[in-house]
Amino acid sequence: MVRRALSPQNMGYAQADKRLQILQLVGEQGSISQAARTAGISYKAAWQAIHTLTNLAGMPLVDSAVGGSGGGGARLTPAGVRLLEAAHQMDVARRGVLERINAPSAAALAGPRTSMRNHLPCRVARLESDGARDPMVRVVLALADGGELASLITRESAELLALAPGLPVLALCKATAVRVASLTDVAARARGATVPVNRLAGKVARLSRGVQRDEAVVTLAGGLQLVGFAARPNRLRSGSRAVAELDESAVVVALTA
Repeated sequence: MVRRALSPQNMGYAQADKRLQILQLVGEQGSISQAARTAGISYKAAWQAIHTLTNLAGMPLVDSAVGGSGGGGARLTPAGVRLLEAAHQMDVARRGVLERINAPSAAALAGPRTSMRNHLPCRVARLESDGARDPMVRVVLALADGGELASLITRESAELLALAPGLPVLALCKATAVRVASLTDVAARARGATVPVNRLAGKVARLSRGVQRDEAVVTLAGGLQLVGFAARPNRLRSGSRAVAELDESAVVVALTA
């Protein structure tokens, strides 16, 4: 296997989704709209970035009630300045660690820390929407085995992640959002489906019996594994063919670089 060196982005560098970049530009330019133009995203997406960081920090990071007769503006609060300084110091620390340690075993650190059990490496195949005014974007992701997985996200999220065809990403989803069933059961249910659903075929690698539902590990064609649940009673057995279903809105797209 070819060894790939880890980068600061692999270690969770927050600049990867542009949120800290937007905050920094607001501080430099004194304007949220100008920061959005410089970053190449919409004004709405810039505000989403600020709101997300504010929620995570638990305190206001930007004061947009600045200005008078000559027009308004925006400036960073002391908390916003401290956040940028902390981000800079964390980046320096990450780079120092990567200079000292860059081994294949460290690749596990590239994955985001989350309760979601399903992390599928893939690439953006294409972006679909009903036009520039459509607030939602359907991101079609290509798996290594040639299969596809779709994620329905907001247009602002797609802009902040700078999604484009060919970009390597991770598709994340909770195990509880994955429904596993036999081929026969899926075919019967699909006839009445109204919500866009991903369907990935594979074989049951492991099956843990429960009271109301069973936990199933499904191995897909390319060797990736997906964890989900099957309602009881079911026809699943270890080694049997199965289909894993999950709604497009349940798939989260995360950057890997």
